[in-house]
Amino acid sequence: MTRRRLIITSVAAGGLCLLAAALALAEPSSAIDIAGNGIGVPPADFEFWRAGRGAVGAWSVVRDPSAAGGAAIEQYSTDRSEDRFPLAIYKPVSARDIKVSLRFKMVRGTMQSAGVAIRLRTPDDYYLVRVSALETRVDLLRIADGKSERIAGIDADVVMNTWHVLGVVAVADRFDISLDNKPIFTAWDQAFTGDGHIALWTAEDNVTRFDSIAIQPLPWSGGN
Repeated sequence: MTRRRLIITSVAAGGLCLLAAALALAEPSSAIDIAGNGIGVPPADFEFWRAGRGAVGAWSVVRDPSAAGGAAIEQYSTDRSEDRFPLAIYKPVSARDIKVSLRFKMVRGTMQSAGVAIRLRTPDDYYLVRVSALETRVDLLRIADGKSERIAGIDADVVMNTWHVLGVVAVADRFDISLDNKPIFTAWDQAFTGDGHIALWTAEDNVTRFDSIAIQPLPWSGGN
């Protein structure tokens, strides 16, 4: 079985050492000021795409007393088109090696899933860390030419209308995933080795909120 295929490991001492090194050597993080551009308007510095079919997502900054700073980015369109995946791309950062941390809350929707896309170049080509309350799982998926393939994943305690913290550290072909500040799995894949954007992700008619978003390019990022 090649390294491009599924390789799942528990997070052991080596993984923790790599994560510590990444944090120690990383450039200053880019913490996004969600409410800086106002309430009731699309978040600044984001571009909005849609993978699959249906309408482009509807994204806005909304008030939420439970959110950090009292505001969150919400995808509020309830278009139920099958295979519709709204994306909010953070334009200022494009990198291969990256550390991403964010909170999300799935408010309502049929698919009950949300996540973050990394190394995104087109709506049909990126890695996706997807969290599902419907399946109670966290998965790392490869989206290539619009087709999804699971690289790794694990069962997890994920519920609707609750803030969860999702963390991703991607360095070369290695991906360390955490949920609610606890490492949950490590996986490897070599399909996409170049730079790409980071994006908030939802599915079909999901209404989802995001806050506490920090995006940190790592200093050895050198993909093309």
